[in-house]
Amino acid sequence: MKSLQSTITLNNGVEMPIFGLGVYKSEEETVPAVQSALRHGYRLIDTASFYKNEKEVGEAVRTSGVSRSGIFVTTKIWNDDQREGRQREAFEDSLKALGMEYVDLYLIHWPVPGKIHETWKVLEQLYEEKLVRAIGVSNFLEHHLEELSVKGNIAPAVNQFECNPYLTRRELRRYCKEHGIVSEAWSPLGRGAAFDEPVLKELADKYGKTAAQIILRYDIQNDIVTIPKSVKDERIQQNADVFDFELSAEEIEKIDSLNRDEMHGNPDNVDF
Repeated sequence: MKSLQSTITLNNGVEMPIFGLGVYKSEEETVPAVQSALRHGYRLIDTASFYKNEKEVGEAVRTSGVSRSGIFVTTKIWNDDQREGRQREAFEDSLKALGMEYVDLYLIHWPVPGKIHETWKVLEQLYEEKLVRAIGVSNFLEHHLEELSVKGNIAPAVNQFECNPYLTRRELRRYCKEHGIVSEAWSPLGRGAAFDEPVLKELADKYGKTAAQIILRYDIQNDIVTIPKSVKDERIQQNADVFDFELSAEEIEKIDSLNRDEMHGNPDNVDF
């Protein structure tokens, strides 16, 4: 049975926790939220330069009482830094803000047209210099990954994308699995949009769980690294309470059937 400390092996042999905390829009509550997560056994923290809270994540990690080597920290390069050709400087800024000597996973936040290869080359250099333990992408669709593979020397270890019951991304997940790329879900709870779905309510009643916990369990059983966001201690603890039950194949199919392809961020229209 998997646990909160369970990991998935990336294509370079690095072990990444399957469950973590996202800190988008956590703002001034970032430090206590990360400290709470680490106290409750989380070992994956996901931030980005765009979130403007890397400094707080670093502070929380340093004061958590958990060794740095025991925590998997992800951050990402933002679009403007790619457009302006300051990829290396952007990483150095992130590292300085975090107050760390290395990052566990560094991602291209969005596929900026015309900049994918240039940015990836810098990420490959950072990896070769051992400043990052793994490199990957975020919000890349199949054709973006195909484009990357043409010139890239290192395959992405992770693709983090929007994934929830109304956007199950089965084809993208299948593509990633076939190419040795781990799928990771941002906004896995879909902002609560599906919480009232009869299928999820029925499963929640059956297992004595919440709809959110059913969704997060679905991710885990599908080998999707999942990073629900919360700043409330009780919710952080509750989100992680998903390792004492198992959905059947039929139940997973029922959740699959909820897909509506409802996308909040279109990777083919990165004009921000």
